[in-house]
Amino acid sequence: MSQLTNTKGIGGMTTLTDRLIYIVGPLKLQNALMASFLERETGAKCLAVEKFHDIQGTDNEKNRQPTLALWDCLGNDMESCLSEFEPDFKEVLNHSAVAFFNVSPDLGIEAEFIARGVQGFFYEHDRIERFPQGICAIFNGELWFSRKIMNEAMKKDKKQTGLQTRYETDLSHREIEILAMIAGGASNKMIAEKLYISPHTVKTHLYNIFKKINVTNRLQAALWAAKNLS
Repeated sequence: MSQLTNTKGIGGMTTLTDRLIYIVGPLKLQNALMASFLERETGAKCLAVEKFHDIQGTDNEKNRQPTLALWDCLGNDMESCLSEFEPDFKEVLNHSAVAFFNVSPDLGIEAEFIARGVQGFFYEHDRIERFPQGICAIFNGELWFSRKIMNEAMKKDKKQTGLQTRYETDLSHREIEILAMIAGGASNKMIAEKLYISPHTVKTHLYNIFKKINVTNRLQAALWAAKNLS
């Protein structure tokens, strides 16, 4: 969150002038138009590519520029989503956040891909004006899907891993409290307001929590909490 610039764009939204967004999918005209819209609305640099593997080996590798890959799910079922995503997802997730768009609400892919590290879903019926808000949230380290979807992913993860004993860590009471709020879908701002602490203090706690439980992002922390704090 601290890396976001302070410049305000259209509608007062924080701009992302130091960020890079890839629009991934075969529909070149649609993706070019979306890239143009997102550049205008967020200030981020946007590139349209056809496949996930086209992201690898770019200048972003050298610059370590914060990156988001938006993948077009239009017309895909679970099997085709997996076949497209699986070969390159580990490499992509090493240097980029990933979100899906044009997701059919009836497809039911969310839990499967949350477990693989996807941080957001934009649906076929979403208005395009919703994208800048969600993208800013994801670059803030937040998750862009409903609490209901998160709960379903946690239930599935528990079934797959089985019962576990409480994880032994040196988490403080405050850190456990914050971790539980993350699992419930709370943003940094919500946590700060609920616990009467500053957003900077929340970020410090999150850094320490991630280090202690050996995770790298909010999604992994939420899934860890679901398995070990229940």
